[in-house]
Amino acid sequence: MPETSRMEKPLLGSLAETSGEVEELAAGESKPAPESDSESLDPSKMRKTKPGVKRLALTLSILICFLLGAPFLLKTVEIYRSPLPFKDMDSLSSSIESEPLLFPCQLQAVFLGFDDLTDAQQLGSSIADHMRKVAGDDRVCGSCGSNFNVSVFIESENDCVGSQNDGSSCSWKCGLLKHPYLEAKWKDDDLFDEFLDTVLLDNQKCSGSNGNVYSVVVVNRNEDVRVVVGKHRHGWITGKVSGQEAVVRIAEIFVNVFMNGGKEEGSIHGEFMPVGADGRVVLSFSLLNADPHDWIYDWDFQRVHESLLIPVIEALAPIANVSIESQILFHTPKSFLSHWDEHRRSYIFNTKDLPFFVNSNEWHLDTSIVAGGRSKILHIVVYIPSAKECPLLMQLPNGEISSTNSFISPMWGGVIVWNPSGCSDTSVGVHHSKRTIPFQDLQNIIEIFMGQLRQLFGLKSQSFYFGSSGKVNLLTSRSGFTKWELDVLSRQHACFNLQSCANTLGSLSRLVQSLPRMIIMDEIGKQVEYSLQAARLARSNASLGVYDDSAVSSRQARSLAEDAFFHPSIMSVSYYSFEHCFAVYSPFFLPVGLHVVLAVFKEWKRYKQEKSKYLAWKAMGIAS
Repeated sequence: MPETSRMEKPLLGSLAETSGEVEELAAGESKPAPESDSESLDPSKMRKTKPGVKRLALTLSILICFLLGAPFLLKTVEIYRSPLPFKDMDSLSSSIESEPLLFPCQLQAVFLGFDDLTDAQQLGSSIADHMRKVAGDDRVCGSCGSNFNVSVFIESENDCVGSQNDGSSCSWKCGLLKHPYLEAKWKDDDLFDEFLDTVLLDNQKCSGSNGNVYSVVVVNRNEDVRVVVGKHRHGWITGKVSGQEAVVRIAEIFVNVFMNGGKEEGSIHGEFMPVGADGRVVLSFSLLNADPHDWIYDWDFQRVHESLLIPVIEALAPIANVSIESQILFHTPKSFLSHWDEHRRSYIFNTKDLPFFVNSNEWHLDTSIVAGGRSKILHIVVYIPSAKECPLLMQLPNGEISSTNSFISPMWGGVIVWNPSGCSDTSVGVHHSKRTIPFQDLQNIIEIFMGQLRQLFGLKSQSFYFGSSGKVNLLTSRSGFTKWELDVLSRQHACFNLQSCANTLGSLSRLVQSLPRMIIMDEIGKQVEYSLQAARLARSNASLGVYDDSAVSSRQARSLAEDAFFHPSIMSVSYYSFEHCFAVYSPFFLPVGLHVVLAVFKEWKRYKQEKSKYLAWKAMGIAS
């Protein structure tokens, strides 16, 4: 029994194990689903969880930061450009170039003692026709051209008639022929000039002339014909002249003298006149002692300045801002040797030596700091030769000795050679004491200087003018410039300044538009605006016949235009294109920016793939 029982226990255990295995097999056959679930949840095809957006948001935030920082970057490299009126600048340039500036001229002719002349209207038309023939068809900028009006008055013993033209004509108060002081002042031109100026101001009344009326009075007398132009805006013709001859002479005086300043072929033109771009002229007077071992000369320049030069400065004020400086230099020899002329008992130099007269190595003609910049400097040199070549005289090409012993150099100035009295009788090395040039000699020197200054401004230095109808005597003014000459200079300078202003503003407009990265400061914009305003005012004054105000406004317009064009902020930077700027900054920002963009692209692509897996798993769950 015991043995039997011991044998049954192992059998029961084996049966139990066998039954357990059977149950496990049965259970295994009944669970094929987990294996199919694992196959359907392939990570490359599906996912059970919704993909996160943190990585995508992080990469997008970096890209957005880059995009938001781009305007700040562009702001830091931005070039400031004040807005300029390009349209107005180009319009001014084209209008000045296409239409030369012509000034209106009011002309008046008065016939005294012509009993055979009665038709003033016909005389006026005849004078205007002859003026057009003399002037020609050239529309010279700064002249009157055909923009003139002629008024004629005929006064005789028994009658007084005048021409009736448009609203800008003049009216005449008769009675000049019967003036009690008329006969007493014929013989003295200066007295008659002042008398005639007073009478004309009292008698003539012109509308639209602004006081700039040019008059010619013709007096029929039984004497030789004589033509004189005074210091003011009038002239007179006296003598036995016919009406037709008077018409021809009047037309020539109006056109060639009053309108053109009596200029001849070869005169200095407006663009070469000695006025700086800023409207300033510096007259630098220098007294040169060639050899101080022979003599030392000084001058009373303060007295010269107060008594002789101040009227010149005041007369030229509408045209230029004139300032004066003076200095005395020693040891200033010239660059060539003169030759002795036994016949004249003098040392001679001729016009061929003039280019070598100014010794730039020894003549240190310094000026003050104020004279720098765009101001024009005119050197007036008074040269005192050494005793070894004194007296020193200049010989003209015709063999004659120059009466002024001086010469000019356009755009530079002039040289006056002054020989001390009795210098040929002195021995070298005797006179070491300091001397002063006599004031009478200084007056003569200033008279020569005034002739040189007139030539530098393009006017005649002689006191006469030869025309096709004969000689015209020109009276001189104490200031060196008569009123009608100042009118001519004002018209010419107003025209030249406006042309220069228009060219400068046009060049600035083209330059700024061709360089989009050029710095344009607010100051430049204001200068351009003020320049355009001054130019418009100058043209308005020119159309009204206000010559002085037109010259002043045109000078301001040109100066402001030059200041804008040569502003330091424009000239201090090297300008480059936008492509160059991109090439400079791209090595710093392009690599990082490219990586950020690629990262955002990859992250977005990954997010779309993961989201498609999730949507696929979700769709399968809904279908099952």
